[in-house]
Amino acid sequence: MSKFNLFPVEIIRYNSDGFTPASDMVSVEEPVLIRLFSGDDDSLFKDVSVTMRTPGNDRELSLGFLFTEGLIREMNDVVNVEEREGEVRVQIRNFNQMDFDKVERHFYTTSSCGVCGKASIDAVKLACPIIVPSKNWTITNQIIRNLPETMRKLQNSFEFSGGIHACGLFDLEGNLLDLTEDVGRHNALDKLIGRALERGEVPMFNRIVLLSGRASFELVQKASMAGVRMICAIGAPSSLAVELAEEYHITLIGFLRENRFNIYTASERVG
Repeated sequence: MSKFNLFPVEIIRYNSDGFTPASDMVSVEEPVLIRLFSGDDDSLFKDVSVTMRTPGNDRELSLGFLFTEGLIREMNDVVNVEEREGEVRVQIRNFNQMDFDKVERHFYTTSSCGVCGKASIDAVKLACPIIVPSKNWTITNQIIRNLPETMRKLQNSFEFSGGIHACGLFDLEGNLLDLTEDVGRHNALDKLIGRALERGEVPMFNRIVLLSGRASFELVQKASMAGVRMICAIGAPSSLAVELAEEYHITLIGFLRENRFNIYTASERVG
């Protein structure tokens, strides 16, 4: 990975020696818009997807997406590809024959409101207002360290962090309240939040969410919409995930293992 796609952050690292300040690098995550244009009339266009990605190779990303989703069949379908900041413009033949009802399902939305290509956190705040409670709480590092093993014991479909992604919902004592699994990380979290919503338990101010993989912007945004104040991940957070968690004063923990973890934001909740 290019050094230009790494984002420096200051963290609090926990291991057997206790808590220590440290510097870390997280992968950059930014949105890119894929916009289709008519090869005959460039005033005709359709936005087909906004994808959160690590910047670079946006042309290849866009062409691969269009091909694997069946929107193009070969390179001959493409007239031109133009890369701009945060946007890839693809001119295609037979634009007027496209099934745009099929295309609509690709456009990026969140579980609770449409972000619809808004790239900045300020725009997310306007589109998705999140109420932050004034009352705070703390939990021990021992409770946090025990979360992965608790969830692992109850996973049904596959070994922890394997081919199936899992999301666990915990109370502040570390008790597992719910567990969902799915091949898609976002689907697993949507299931978890949907269940809580049906039970009348949203917002979840006094709950912890554990992610079996990395913490991306979308996952932090979804959890924040549900009022979650602590998000723990077995893997790494992205730069935009850290920024969003900091903006909403969510405690974001990554690289959670038996005897260590990194606290990226709101470290005062961990004792």
